[in-house]
Amino acid sequence: MAAMSTADHLDWSRQDLRRFSDVLRLRNGQSVTVRFVEPRDGPALQAYFKTLSPEARYNRFTGASNGLSNHELDVLLHIGDDNRFAVIAEMTIDGIRTIVGEARYRVDETAGTLEFGLSVDDAHRGQGIGFALLSNLECRAAAFGVHRVFGDTLRTNNQMQSLARKAGYSFTNTPGDWREVRMMKTVHIAAEDIPCVQWRNVAVELAHHAGM
Repeated sequence: MAAMSTADHLDWSRQDLRRFSDVLRLRNGQSVTVRFVEPRDGPALQAYFKTLSPEARYNRFTGASNGLSNHELDVLLHIGDDNRFAVIAEMTIDGIRTIVGEARYRVDETAGTLEFGLSVDDAHRGQGIGFALLSNLECRAAAFGVHRVFGDTLRTNNQMQSLARKAGYSFTNTPGDWREVRMMKTVHIAAEDIPCVQWRNVAVELAHHAGM
């Protein structure tokens, strides 16, 4: 039997996406919800990227940018295509659900890797949101049995490198791009030990299907 892709394992229908949400606790006691993006998030995501500082946008897009193009937004909203996914970090601020961070990642089960990129809103840095996003991505990697998590960032992006270093990532040169450095971490977490509840459930579900 041919190996199944990540998208084949689970129902990525829009109705099903919400069951993969995680509520994480930050250092200051506040909670942040990490969930898949949905079509209704399009305008809010465009606004999020536009409100990032020019430096933050430059770091996220590895070059000058005013935000997401329509094509980039369309790709971002199609969850599971080519095993590519996008998540947002939300907090309730003054009674309004607000995007305070985002991450995109791609799972390559053949290579056993999860590749990521992420950003945090300038006004909400220092609260542990970036660390929470990284930890959640590691849960997702563990759930699908991939053990190498990596991302590329500009050599001048000291904040991202500092975050990755604190999270236990090592560094090497990015192949083919002297401007960037690659952040890498090996993740070995048993299904029952995955700290993110929803992704622990996913891991158990996938293990059940594999044993059938």
